[in-house]
Amino acid sequence: MSGNDTGDEYDLTAVTDGTDESLSGIAHGRQLNAFVEAVIVRDREAVDAARAALVESMDLDAMVDAAATIAAFNAFPRIADATGIPLEPAKADFTVELRDDYDLNALNHAGV
Repeated sequence: MSGNDTGDEYDLTAVTDGTDESLSGIAHGRQLNAFVEAVIVRDREAVDAARAALVESMDLDAMVDAAATIAAFNAFPRIADATGIPLEPAKADFTVELRDDYDLNALNHAGV
């Protein structure tokens, strides 16, 4: 949605298929994606390496912001699942194609 405000276009498949960061339109996309993947799979060595790469390519504050964003987005679906919050019908209708294109329904988060 931020692309709507900035006029930038993003290739979201870069997040799921390891596409080169230049296709995603996100600065430092490869390093950010490596950090997310390392955190998700809980690989301590990979997390340390990805964190160092982010600090080197961006800076410490940016790495901390990335870590906080990962933590928040890790928590949101868990909160929704734990409380039984369903995806609102308008959002379900609006995101049908997006969820199909990226196979997001397979992630088994808050029900649609």
